[in-house]
Amino acid sequence: MSEATTEAGSAAESGAERGGRRAAVDRFLAVVERELTTTVRTQSVLALAVGFALVVVGLGWVGGTVGYVPAVLNLLTPTELLVPVLALAFGFRAVLGDAERGELDVLRTYPVERTEYVLGVYVGRAAALVVVLLVPYLLVGLLVAVAGGAGTSVVASHAGADSILLYVRFVVLTVLLGLVALAVALAISAAAAGARSAVALAVGTALALGVGFDLAVVGGLSGGYVSEGAVRWLLALSPTGAFRGLVLRTVLDPVLSGASGSGLPDLVGLVLWLAGALFVALVAVAPVRWRR
Repeated sequence: MSEATTEAGSAAESGAERGGRRAAVDRFLAVVERELTTTVRTQSVLALAVGFALVVVGLGWVGGTVGYVPAVLNLLTPTELLVPVLALAFGFRAVLGDAERGELDVLRTYPVERTEYVLGVYVGRAAALVVVLLVPYLLVGLLVAVAGGAGTSVVASHAGADSILLYVRFVVLTVLLGLVALAVALAISAAAAGARSAVALAVGTALALGVGFDLAVVGGLSGGYVSEGAVRWLLALSPTGAFRGLVLRTVLDPVLSGASGSGLPDLVGLVLWLAGALFVALVAVAPVRWRR
């Protein structure tokens, strides 16, 4: 075989590989667009988004708009409880709904890989969720800016200074919590056998993430089964506990104590939950509903 023939063959293989990658990206984006359109057109999702926005902005207004860090203090606990519930509602029927409507059977007739499908569903719904989360929290930040902004007397006696950057950190961490909870919802949707089991799993997960894990850690501490030094690491194993730890160490501690601690264990905990939940969703879809 001549050198020219070999080079031509290599070029053809390289072109085919690039074409395959472009086709995979196109299929992924098609799933993303489909899921985003479906989510936006769902009336129950829109109602949840409006209700969530009203609650967050209302709490921010009632709690006072004297500073960014005080706003974080007012919204921290409601955020821990409401954001996971909202994200679970966004995603707990994503894969299950496709299976019940027979759309997964239709997708199996197209050259769509299960990875493209699962990640496309996640990214599409995540895009809608991020917008729903950002709008009310940015509105609260705008209210604070209009009412007086940073540098208020509430934190003047502390070692640090109030800053809009601290509030931005809180908003970013809130979005991260929502993305993790959405991945968990997708795993529930892929693993559930039916609508009732999906609802039961979603409700149970919301309770576990909201209060269950914290109560278990407190019970273990009071019973002597958990040492004080292990509490932080155990709380980092819960998405809401990891979120709370990151907010304390990167948003509140710089103002209240003038120093910020390491939030690495909490960040690792959130990343592991995100990756683990998406892996569960992929595995749950693969053997039963995606025979390729």
